[in-house]
Amino acid sequence: MQRVSSAAVHIDGAEVAAIGKGLLALIAVERGDGEAQAARLAERVVAYRIFADAQGKMNLSLKDVGGELLAVPQFTLAADTASGLRPSFSSAAAPATGEALFAKFTEKAAQVVHVATGRFGADMKVSLVNDGPVTFWLQSRS
Repeated sequence: MQRVSSAAVHIDGAEVAAIGKGLLALIAVERGDGEAQAARLAERVVAYRIFADAQGKMNLSLKDVGGELLAVPQFTLAADTASGLRPSFSSAAAPATGEALFAKFTEKAAQVVHVATGRFGADMKVSLVNDGPVTFWLQSRS
């Protein structure tokens, strides 16, 4: 996830989602992930303290600052790149599972903050203004 001043998703030249201040979360689902992991990740994303407080310290969460979340499904994050010169996607969840758990993630996050989304399986153009830059990789299980 990246702290952003703004971010947007375009598909076939048309803007399908956009946010102002908030987080851009690129979401991958791996084999073995389930609804519990999707819900836990959503809870962590909206509550993770990466926004500055009055003293300039990362002490405030997305929900604390009233920020927005742009969630983008990105199965390539589940790639195994440990060897060779081509990524392996054997650890990625099946598309139907990935799409269902991405929907669970966004549904849970939308209970707390405004959520905009990319489109599962689409060829998306994602633009952002990274604020910081501040980027973190969160996992819902070890």
